[in-house]
Amino acid sequence: MREIVVFSGSAHPALSEEICAHLDVPLRPVRLTRFANDCLEVQLLANCRERDVFVIQPLGPPVQENLVELLLMLDAARGASAARVTAVIPYYAYARSDKKSMPRISIGGRLVADLLATAGASRVLAMTLHAPQVHGFFSVPVDHLHALREFATHFSRLDLANFVVVSPDLGNAKNAAALARMLQLPVAAGAKERHSDQRVTISSIIGDVTGRDVIVLDDEIARGTTVVELLGRLRERDVRSVRIACTHGLFADEALERITAQPLVREIVCTNTLPAAAGSRAELRVISVAPALAEAIRRIHEGESVSALFGAG
Repeated sequence: MREIVVFSGSAHPALSEEICAHLDVPLRPVRLTRFANDCLEVQLLANCRERDVFVIQPLGPPVQENLVELLLMLDAARGASAARVTAVIPYYAYARSDKKSMPRISIGGRLVADLLATAGASRVLAMTLHAPQVHGFFSVPVDHLHALREFATHFSRLDLANFVVVSPDLGNAKNAAALARMLQLPVAAGAKERHSDQRVTISSIIGDVTGRDVIVLDDEIARGTTVVELLGRLRERDVRSVRIACTHGLFADEALERITAQPLVREIVCTNTLPAAAGSRAELRVISVAPALAEAIRRIHEGESVSALFGAG
């Protein structure tokens, strides 16, 4: 690999610029054209021949627009004779489409993984996939990072004597347990059942939270339905306060306002895998994962271990 070349899609250029600042490399320009028939065309305005190319694009809203732009950029890099093309996807939206919950349901997470490889991605770098099985959807190598160290550093400033880490569901309990170990805290989890995209129930909380201060850990918050339901169960256990941490803060449909209106909530912490939510409130803290992504990119480029630095994702 002669040289590293980094391009950014239009989904989150601020994150791409920050990553390049940590790498001390320029962010290369891209020309995006929309034709009269609404089709997109991408031109990479830097030499890619025999270079190690990284294309940064989280799949946040508008997801389909950003996905097609990413696919076109990958195709352009491959067609320009790049030695290797890595798709850096801080937020992989289709990770939530990971199983058949009803008959004749598409599994979007697997399909999009196939599209990325077909378009030209020879490697993928992602952060906090929704479920472990999504990693197995890819036919190319995947480096899967998480933000647990960043969250642990943030919360370690508190007096944690009375705290417990809570996962909203059993599916995320492994990550909650890992954060709890870092902070030397106990862990609990909710017994969640999802009925639709807008309705969930949490029948009980497994673990002792009564009278405690709580750190809720989730992978993403979209409408906030799960968090609001969990807060109701925590109120029944007379918890003293709640701090919420999520890697991907979408905060759609005024979710941030609904969550911060809950009297128990002291703080919401998310990372910058996505642009900051419109109308962000004082209770929201945004932690940058650009240093972690930049270090992972450097290690991929130089052939060093990524898992040794970030742990198995």
